[in-house]
Amino acid sequence: MVNEWGFVALAVAAEIIAALALRFSHGFSKPVPTALALVAFGLAFYLVSLALVTLPVSTVYPVWAGGGTAGVALLGVIALREKTGLWKSIGIVMVVVGIVVLNMVSM
Repeated sequence: MVNEWGFVALAVAAEIIAALALRFSHGFSKPVPTALALVAFGLAFYLVSLALVTLPVSTVYPVWAGGGTAGVALLGVIALREKTGLWKSIGIVMVVVGIVVLNMVSM
């Protein structure tokens, strides 16, 4: 059985999938990526709602949003070959460090 933090991790994954599908939807003009984006966003919201039954929103929401942000940024650079630089890299690292700190203080 998936625990509450498992729901958050799955929500982050769904958020990343949704954002990448949104990128390929070309303004909702391509039906398959559009449908994938909408379903994945819906799944992400549902999974976060399950986690929020027992976990505090002050921890879950930043972890979910930050995890999705860092994941999309990393995949954009790695898989989509988007340009990166020092400041973008520092920003991604700061988001990840923030997520780690939030998890440490919520235990």
